[in-house]
Amino acid sequence: MINSASNPRASSEFAIATSPSPPQVIRFGVFEVDLAAGEVRKGGMRQKLAGQPFQVLQALLERPQEIVTREELRQRLWPDNTFVDYELALKKAVNRLREVLGDSAESPHFIETIPRRGYRFIGTIVPPSAPAESGEQSDGVGVRLLWKFAASLALACAVALLLWLNTDKLRTRIFAKSSSIDIHSVAVLPFKNLSKDVEQEYFVDGMTDELITDLAKIGELRVISRTSVTPYKGVGKPLGVIARELNVDAIVEGTVLRSGNRVRVTAQLVRASPERHLWADSYQGDLADVLSLQDRVARSIAREIRVTLTPEEQARLTNLRPTDPEAYDAYVRGRHYATQITPDGFEKAIVNFGRAIELQPRYAQAYADLAETYCWAAAMQSIPAQEGLLKARQAAMKALEMDDSLSQAHSSLAWVKYAYEWNFPEAEREFHRALELNPGASWALLWHGMYLGQANRIEESLAEMKKVRQVDPLSPAANALALVPELNGRNYDATIEGGQKVLEMDRANGLARWLLTTAYEWKGDFSKAIDLEEETAVLYGENKEEAAQRFSRLRRAYETLGPKGYWRMNLDQQQTVWKTNPGDPYAHAVLYARTGDMQNAFVWLEKAYQARSQELIFGLRTDPAFDHFRSDPKYTGLLRRIGFPL
Repeated sequence: MINSASNPRASSEFAIATSPSPPQVIRFGVFEVDLAAGEVRKGGMRQKLAGQPFQVLQALLERPQEIVTREELRQRLWPDNTFVDYELALKKAVNRLREVLGDSAESPHFIETIPRRGYRFIGTIVPPSAPAESGEQSDGVGVRLLWKFAASLALACAVALLLWLNTDKLRTRIFAKSSSIDIHSVAVLPFKNLSKDVEQEYFVDGMTDELITDLAKIGELRVISRTSVTPYKGVGKPLGVIARELNVDAIVEGTVLRSGNRVRVTAQLVRASPERHLWADSYQGDLADVLSLQDRVARSIAREIRVTLTPEEQARLTNLRPTDPEAYDAYVRGRHYATQITPDGFEKAIVNFGRAIELQPRYAQAYADLAETYCWAAAMQSIPAQEGLLKARQAAMKALEMDDSLSQAHSSLAWVKYAYEWNFPEAEREFHRALELNPGASWALLWHGMYLGQANRIEESLAEMKKVRQVDPLSPAANALALVPELNGRNYDATIEGGQKVLEMDRANGLARWLLTTAYEWKGDFSKAIDLEEETAVLYGENKEEAAQRFSRLRRAYETLGPKGYWRMNLDQQQTVWKTNPGDPYAHAVLYARTGDMQNAFVWLEKAYQARSQELIFGLRTDPAFDHFRSDPKYTGLLRRIGFPL
């Protein structure tokens, strides 16, 4: 751990502006500073202030009412040390100084912050008292001091009596506010890369992501997901504004400096309202110990905000296993690509996770991330579903053989058991285990919420999706998928409103566009569905004139024959597409069901069953297309074969 060390050199670099021969004892308020002894006393009682905080105070007192720049303080406190993150260390020293003086950055009485420049001492320095010239004067001073002491004692007794009686619940109000920092939610902002090497951005982002993952394991704490803090990278917004936008009590920010296989991580915790610095520290070690470095930061934050960790949480935040530096480097590159949620990103992520495993065969976390990447690639149809989910199962099982405490591996296995194996009881058990291990894991919450929504357990799904929005408020993908229970519960207006909000965040978001189109169709607002489909087709690259012709035919069919005309034209157009790109058999079944062709609908449902279609289990129980078939023995028989409860 890097702790701030005292600078032993005498402070003679700055002259006091008010006197060529500075006094050895300086008084202000109830404080006196003995420069020779290096002490701060409050009412005669010595305070714990030494090292850099004392040197900062000394520098400010040497030039009262003047700005002492951060650069001047850096040269004074760290003239030769280039490895110290002096900005964080200086902030830490000033906060310690304010703590001793009972001062605050918001309403300063002594130490004023000059944004982007430095600090200034604004207190009133009391001139040195002249010695007493006569016994009479001395006696007068003694009498006045005696009366002042008596008055203070009487006031203290009165306050003590009021507190003892708890008059108007005074004691309760005072101590209730001071007994706890009262932090239940945090956002970890993207850490800054101090290496001046843009190639290290993936490494720094990976460190941020790991800290978020560690903190999310704490059940008492709500931690904002990576996708919702990424937009704040490099924007320079005030911390209070960010905290309000993310609805959190505190912000964690920090820096990472990597030099070869050495890493230094600095972090600080700031309460949002009122804004107050709570904690800062710096850690360094070898790249092989990077996991334990991250865990130490997470435990320090948990300790500072007075969160009570269960024994299981303490164990999960104690990862002392060394990591091969080259393997870790490949792993964080994989994380960087996987979070892009694109076909190219999935492909590069899989390659890098494979490289990490090749270098360190028992790298359980790399296997867990590999499993999650395959699940997403299958869900987004970047690779065939069966191929992706089979590989996801293999990777998840490998991860859990090595470390059964990996929430990510359990949630991936849960999705495989649901979407590939159709083993719903085991899927539910795996979801519960994943969320028990990491209650704030946004993707686990999201997948579980989708599972519940597609099982028609709407209220449970809505409750889970509410948690998703709390931990990932700015993610377009999470906010879109969180609308699944609204759609399946046939709350179309809420689905439409939510989908439009997602498109305000991300106009090209395909999930939101699909949900909106489906909501319009299920609601019966086919004109808006057609308009949105045409807009989406052009947005995704279709020729504008060709799209206009295609959708004008669809509009005429709807205007002439109503909903049946709309669905019949859709079926005709899709049959042309299916000749070259058959797609998922379930999509065929839906369109046949919409046109009232029960025979062909069941033919294609059977094909979907044989192909173990993901879409089949996602939509069979909730799509209105099958409302007229639900009492048919073929339909109930299919539910039974899949394993759905009837």
